[in-house]
Amino acid sequence: MGECNEYRCWEELLPDALGLIFRNLSLQEVLTVVPRVCKSWSRVVSGPYCWQEINIQDWCEQHKKPEELTRMVHMLIARSSGSLRRLSVSVLPNDSVFTFIADHARSLKTLELPRSEISDCVVEGVAQRLSNVTFLDVSSCNKIGARALEAFGKNCRSLVGLRRVMHPTDVDGKVCQHDEARAIACNMPKLRHLEIGYMLIETKAVVEIASQCHDLKFLDLRGCWGVDDKLLEERYPGLKVLGPRVDDIYENSFWEECSDDSDDDSIYSWEFMDDEYYAIGSDDEAIWDDGQGPEGLEVRFWGGEFSEYGTGFDWPSSP
Repeated sequence: MGECNEYRCWEELLPDALGLIFRNLSLQEVLTVVPRVCKSWSRVVSGPYCWQEINIQDWCEQHKKPEELTRMVHMLIARSSGSLRRLSVSVLPNDSVFTFIADHARSLKTLELPRSEISDCVVEGVAQRLSNVTFLDVSSCNKIGARALEAFGKNCRSLVGLRRVMHPTDVDGKVCQHDEARAIACNMPKLRHLEIGYMLIETKAVVEIASQCHDLKFLDLRGCWGVDDKLLEERYPGLKVLGPRVDDIYENSFWEECSDDSDDDSIYSWEFMDDEYYAIGSDDEAIWDDGQGPEGLEVRFWGGEFSEYGTGFDWPSSP
């Protein structure tokens, strides 16, 4: 006891306190260095304390191999043990990864999946497991349409923010996306923040959304050239409309607080260390074997508000 009075007993700190400290380290250090320090630290990084908010979008863009992305998503979600509140990942390679997320991250409040290969039929099958989601980003997910948006709306009843921003190349050759606008209007009545840049819609479709979503405060219409923004401003003076004629990107400060509730502690089944010490050469280290390192990877930890996020696209000028 005398030693503990003279020196800090780091191993006796509460796990959630250690998790807040480890947030200042890089992901590679958290996965491969911290576990070697002592057993208590190894238990902390192997449990949910560091993994309640995860943002690996940049890392996903750099690691194009589907098996690498799948492996990382599986590992980090497993470590969250059902307590994950925010997941930001891009370019999901297939429906099975999305199904895994829905099955093992039911506490999610914010789900961002831009440019992912997910389909209408799978979204319809698993959307009910994502009922806690309040902010959703399915920008440039080209394999989904009105059916998926309807499923999200019907099952995510507390949804207040949606980002369905398209790139001009995503809608090349399409006639219109009025069915998607109707799915939003009819199934997402609590929306306060909506981004539908470059969707192929006209004024009538947007008026339907604004008329049905009475709480709507912000509407991104960049690149929706068929929309009369002047009419919207006159009819809905309390609605902030961005676009359609905006040439550059902007910063989005929308965020939503997440719940502390978790109802599934049984899914943690990953064995990344043996009974005594962290196993050198484990799967955690192998993630970095490609030599690219973790420079592009950002992992956010639960501790308050979300930071500001842009949409991540460079848009062409107005025609």
